[in-house]
Amino acid sequence: MLENKLNLTSSAELAQIEEKLSKKKAVQLFESGYLYTLEAGTVDSLFAIHRYLFDEIYDFAGKIRTVNLAKGNFRFAPVMYLEAALESVGKMPQSTFDEIIEKYVEMNVVHPFREGNGRSMRIWLDLMLYQELHQVIDWSQIDKDNYLLAMERSPVKDLEIKYLLKNALTDRVNDREIYMKGIDYSYYYEGYTMYKAEEILLDTE
Repeated sequence: MLENKLNLTSSAELAQIEEKLSKKKAVQLFESGYLYTLEAGTVDSLFAIHRYLFDEIYDFAGKIRTVNLAKGNFRFAPVMYLEAALESVGKMPQSTFDEIIEKYVEMNVVHPFREGNGRSMRIWLDLMLYQELHQVIDWSQIDKDNYLLAMERSPVKDLEIKYLLKNALTDRVNDREIYMKGIDYSYYYEGYTMYKAEEILLDTE
């Protein structure tokens, strides 16, 4: 159970409220235009996205993690090497599709945050694609299991994740529907399915 600003002690309740609050912020990130003021591909922009999404929930929002993390048999970058790893990824080129995906894969290996890495990084990835190639990913075209398996394999071989993402590219970069569906699918990949982005907006209007 993660410590949180809401003083929740139930993991299920925390997951539900985290989904609602951070998904609302993800929509606002797009609609306010703030996302497009960030410099694509930088470490600072990723940390700004994470802070924007999770600041109402966690004290560690937008801050480098202080614990080691693993997923299954895979261990993400150890805490002692995090700052150097982030600096290295920040310097990677991002002028082509292949370079952008390679940078995304490396940032995933670093996994800089205690929680919320995937959701923040997919927005960060789309911002790079938007600014460098004037394209974004239509995440609704990518099967959850295929995506997760490709990401799991990507540190060893990135051809699979490149294939999946390239086939889901769209030039509908300012399309609100594409963004909204993208947020819902991004959260779905992580097991958050209780709220739809559009419904959250209607609830708060």
